[in-house]
Amino acid sequence: MNSIVINSIRFVLFVLAQGLILNNLEFGWGAMPMLYPLFLLMLPVDTKPVVLMLIAFLFGIAIDSMSNTFGLHASSAVIFAFFRPIIFKAFSNKETIENVEVANIFTMGTAWFLYTFGTLLLIHHTWFFMIESFKLNDFLIILRKTALSVPMSFLLSILIQFIFISKKTVTR
Repeated sequence: MNSIVINSIRFVLFVLAQGLILNNLEFGWGAMPMLYPLFLLMLPVDTKPVVLMLIAFLFGIAIDSMSNTFGLHASSAVIFAFFRPIIFKAFSNKETIENVEVANIFTMGTAWFLYTFGTLLLIHHTWFFMIESFKLNDFLIILRKTALSVPMSFLLSILIQFIFISKKTVTR
């Protein structure tokens, strides 16, 4: 299948998983697993930043419409998309990025995924919970929610990749 069809299917599945399942789970202390940043990470590496941010906005609005969060996911997704090319350049060499079509744990390696996706998730979640609270005096609450949600989201993203991405189909 071509890239557009695969990413369209992923778009729908990630929106449904986040909107119908993950946003309705209660873990306590404000922890909230978010799987949808993985979709943004797995978009083609050569996607232009403006297109990436437009896709992220539409993706976030789709999740917001299911969650009644009024742009919270959309703004967080756009922040993720804005920083993605910057973080990719910071943690990757030019040859690696040019030889890979889709970034995931299998194509880029565990260490790269840990640093890159971990940094992007931290940025995303921090923004999400800051905008959700919209008060700087809730700094400790924002910090607690971020500290609990980032590891959950990260582990969930790794699990999803090991379940749904075949190592045999990944090529360098």
